[in-house]
Amino acid sequence: MDLIPALWSSLREGYSINNLARDLGSGVTVGIVALPLAMAFAIASGATPEQGLFTSIVAGFIISAFGGSRFQIGGPTGAFVVIVASVIARHGYEGLVVTMLLAGVLLVLMGIFNFGKFLRFIPYPVVTGFTTGIALLIVTTQLKDFFGLGLASVPSGFLDRIAACANALPTFSGAALGVSLGTLAIMILVRQFVPRLPAHIVGIFFATLATWVLHLPIETIGSHFGGIPAEMPHLQYPAFSLESIRVLLPEALTIALLAGIESLLSAVVADGMTGKRHNPSMELVAQGFANIASAMFGGIPATGAIARTATNIRAGAYSPVSGIIHVITLVVFLMFCSKLLYHIPLASLAAILTFVAWDMSELHRFKRLLHAPKADSLVLLITFSLTVFVDLTVAVQVGVVLAALLFMKRMSEVGSVCEVPMEKETDTLPDSNYHDQIASYEVEGPFFFGMAQRFMDIMQFTRTPPKVLIIKLSHVNHIDATAIEALENVIHKAHRTGTTVVLADINEGVRRVLRAMGTKALVGPENVCADYPSALFRAKCLVEKLEQGEQPTATKPRPQTPRVSLPCP
Repeated sequence: MDLIPALWSSLREGYSINNLARDLGSGVTVGIVALPLAMAFAIASGATPEQGLFTSIVAGFIISAFGGSRFQIGGPTGAFVVIVASVIARHGYEGLVVTMLLAGVLLVLMGIFNFGKFLRFIPYPVVTGFTTGIALLIVTTQLKDFFGLGLASVPSGFLDRIAACANALPTFSGAALGVSLGTLAIMILVRQFVPRLPAHIVGIFFATLATWVLHLPIETIGSHFGGIPAEMPHLQYPAFSLESIRVLLPEALTIALLAGIESLLSAVVADGMTGKRHNPSMELVAQGFANIASAMFGGIPATGAIARTATNIRAGAYSPVSGIIHVITLVVFLMFCSKLLYHIPLASLAAILTFVAWDMSELHRFKRLLHAPKADSLVLLITFSLTVFVDLTVAVQVGVVLAALLFMKRMSEVGSVCEVPMEKETDTLPDSNYHDQIASYEVEGPFFFGMAQRFMDIMQFTRTPPKVLIIKLSHVNHIDATAIEALENVIHKAHRTGTTVVLADINEGVRRVLRAMGTKALVGPENVCADYPSALFRAKCLVEKLEQGEQPTATKPRPQTPRVSLPCP
């Protein structure tokens, strides 16, 4: 697929004043929605609120200007909260910068080499498992601010965090809890009765107003962070070493996978809402450059945000210009309204993140998957448990490995190896004496390493070895090196017991592989037949020669006849 940004494609179609008006309205709307979310995700990640705004400005612009989706809105999201907080806690912000640079490079390479199609193969139980786990972790990280607990610091471990918050519960602040619950109630009511209004903004507005007017004794952005500087992000030159790359590469891979999965999922949702199609390769390349730029300008990891993208579409967006206007809106707030942001209470931001985590968890999907086949439910629970109790990086890696193993197991079950009863071939072999001397097996489906052992097990004859073994491959469209090794092991064993192997009905692709690997020479070109009836005729000739005491030699196969369809019983 060509790496052409959606912005260029949409402008090439024509862009009118009416289209600009639509983009202007939607861009301002989604910019207002993104403002509290950018700050909340940054604070939850252990960064500062301005770093969240820098991310939405720098990365958001690149994702909109160069991405593969017409409606994608980029910025910090909940998926990164846990992994970013972990990296900052262990390696500092400098370590996060290196991680983002590595993740950005990985995303660019994934886009160039069209890896977007592979990310779509990560199974639903894996994605749901770590998404629900992340949502639970986000809620627990907000307990301190939600209840106004007197904790100097919040432990990084899930169980330690729960224990610390439980021990500090007597220190809760009634004012903070009231603001949190009030913000939650307002957002729920707005979503229920006035869904067109941005619930986050309405909730945070009334919470900030109440805190300011009533002089509530709770922490705000100003009291905790000293406010937000009214300045644009500036270029920074990170310092890193080979050792830091080695240490941070697993976290970088996790961020790259999460960014790729969430951005493509968001683009797919946008396609479903609009009927358009996104370019996954261009989207991944843009995500990569967005994360590199965010690292260079003091931000945190970014990806396509599903909720903000959906808001953009519902607000009437026409093109990626809407995403660029959303960035301009954030710049205006940062440069001219930063003093107003000073009074936003942290309790209201904790309520917003709790609200977002509830949407993100999709508990109904989690509960539904518990009734799925046992293997899927097990993958779901393992991924969820590793996310919560161990580490998100481990959860993603183990989840992907489990998904691959599950896929291989199911693919091996799709294929089959079964015996073709010789009594069905009475027209071709009128003499029933041949039936005990010729064994015929058919392989169906992809013949790969997941099926190789089953093939070898079935080829372990419990009766007297036949004189000729026919292996029919008409339904094999793919064969890999492990399956070829298993096939050759069977051929070698057959030769040791005096059995001649005849291969039949091989498609051209598989035939080329067998020729290149030397399997055709091992069997003997004369024992590779074009179709099944020819193989039976060849087997009959071999049996006759053996009964006459002759060594089997090449025989001219009879003229090719129409293929006989022999479905496995």
